[in-house]
Amino acid sequence: MTKVKVGMVQMSCTSDKNENMQKAIAGIRKAAKDGAQIVCLQELFTSLYFCDVEDYENFKLAESIPGASTETLSAIAKELNVVIIASLFEKRTQGIYHNTTAVLDADGTYLGKYRKMHIPDDPAFYEKFYFTPGDLGYKVFKTKYATFGVLICWDQWYPEAARITALMGAEILFYPTAIGWATSQTEDVNSEQYNGWQVLQRSHAVANGVHVVSVNRTGFEQNGAMKFWGGSFVANPFGRVLYQASHENEETTVVELDLAKTDFYRTHWPFLRDRRIDSYQPITKRFIDEE
Repeated sequence: MTKVKVGMVQMSCTSDKNENMQKAIAGIRKAAKDGAQIVCLQELFTSLYFCDVEDYENFKLAESIPGASTETLSAIAKELNVVIIASLFEKRTQGIYHNTTAVLDADGTYLGKYRKMHIPDDPAFYEKFYFTPGDLGYKVFKTKYATFGVLICWDQWYPEAARITALMGAEILFYPTAIGWATSQTEDVNSEQYNGWQVLQRSHAVANGVHVVSVNRTGFEQNGAMKFWGGSFVANPFGRVLYQASHENEETTVVELDLAKTDFYRTHWPFLRDRRIDSYQPITKRFIDEE
């Protein structure tokens, strides 16, 4: 298949996990009705974004993967014949938790999971308190409709993650995301932050010749102090924006991707051909000090 229809469910969340799950399922059903073959949900969609505070009670939100949520979504995937990308808070064992995305194939099969590799620690995004860095490496998933990679939110700022996942054979890079603006910020700062976020991901599309699909949450959280900026988007393999959601509204959208474009752009702009892999050893260093 060279063409695949991708669904994105951009939604707001509440403190009720069941309510969030049912809203996500409704979004999946709508996307499937509109022709989606792969549906991506936003980061940590079953809850509010709880990493704004360091609170031990929030560990109770975690679950095993596979587990109850993947079982529920597996049945939906099989019923609708769609692939589902689901970002969840994983309890691996006592005291070890991950920010993890599960992938369910169109027949309901659980294909595996990717654990977020890059973990931020910023005001209102205290993820290092909750999440152990991923230890499964970068992953690609061969599904009924396409082979794709999944990276999660903070991973989207790192070209190394995109490059490695693309080199592993990903035809699409999916980024489930939870990122927003502090409501105390100015519009100039908001614009700069969103544009930087989108431009960097579009650059991953260009450098690797693959489509990029980024799905963010929307709505006010943290007692109104944080506005998640939505703006979910799809970029083609040369970075052109094929679709961009609004910053305010809940939206379920389906976009058709032509995977044959990867060969076209990689042939005409042969960045992978011209890589000097013999010269890249310094990339493994934290910083290169002058000697």
